[in-house]
Amino acid sequence: MDEDYLRYRIASTRYLGEALQRLGVPVVVPFGGHAIFIDAREMLPHLPPLQYPGQALACALYLEGGVRSCEIGTVMFGRQPDGSEKPARMDLVRLAIPRRTYTQSHIDYVVEVVERVAAKAGDLVGMEITYEPERLRHFTAQFRLRAAH
Repeated sequence: MDEDYLRYRIASTRYLGEALQRLGVPVVVPFGGHAIFIDAREMLPHLPPLQYPGQALACALYLEGGVRSCEIGTVMFGRQPDGSEKPARMDLVRLAIPRRTYTQSHIDYVVEVVERVAAKAGDLVGMEITYEPERLRHFTAQFRLRAAH
């Protein structure tokens, strides 16, 4: 355990969260020590939960700037044991900070990409699942964009 490193990592995560807050991006607070969570439903209120706003946002971040993130919401938790679909309580996008990997300029780049995506959030369209495995669909499900209205 390196307490200096842990302080640095927590500070980097806080820096990212505070930068996104200043941009008006809805994030979960308090910030964690390893990730920032964007509230995709709040950021994309025009997308109903069953159009997977978290997945739509995660894909937009990747397409805009190669930022890899993870949907934690209806894709991950929505399928019920009987096979039906129910919205998860929240739809979040996790921006995890890998250990000893990113520099300050990397974090600043993520902020820039999120800002560009947030500027066109109202134009993002929902997703629909075209393939999903029986278990752990959030790992290998396939999606397509829904038609814009």
